[in-house]
Amino acid sequence: MRGRRLCGFTAGMSHSSPHPITPNPAVLLPAADHDRRARVAPAVATALLFFLGPAALFFGGLSPMATDACGPDNCSQALMTRLTLIDGAMFYGGLLTLGAWVTSWVLPWTHRWSMWRALVAALSLMPSLFVLMLVMSLPQG
Repeated sequence: MRGRRLCGFTAGMSHSSPHPITPNPAVLLPAADHDRRARVAPAVATALLFFLGPAALFFGGLSPMATDACGPDNCSQALMTRLTLIDGAMFYGGLLTLGAWVTSWVLPWTHRWSMWRALVAALSLMPSLFVLMLVMSLPQG
C-alpha cells in the first residue's frame, strides 16, 4: 500500500474539530437525590464490627469450655442448648453479618435508600451482639 500510513489510536482523527466538546452536566453535577450522609451508617457499622466481630468469635469459641466442670455428658440441658445455639449463631450469623454489611455499602446512595441502608447496617451488628449476649448469660452447668 503506497502513500501515507496511519498508525496509532488517534492516527486518523483531526485535531481541529468544528464542533466543540461540551461536557455532560449530568456527569459533572451530583444528582439532586444524592444522599451526602449515605456512608455514615455503613461506616458506623464497620467501626462497631471491627470490635464486636472478633469479640463474638473469641468468646463464642471459648464458650464450650463451660462444660469443663461437668463434662459434656453431665451438663444441664439448658447449658447444652445454649451452646448449640451459640454455634449456630456464629455460623449463620457470620453469613448474615457479611451479607448485610456488604449490602449496606452497595445500596444506591440516594435518599430513597437511606432508611434501608441504616436498617441493613444495624442488622449486620445483630449476630455479633446476639452471640455476646448468649455467652454472657450462660446458665450453670
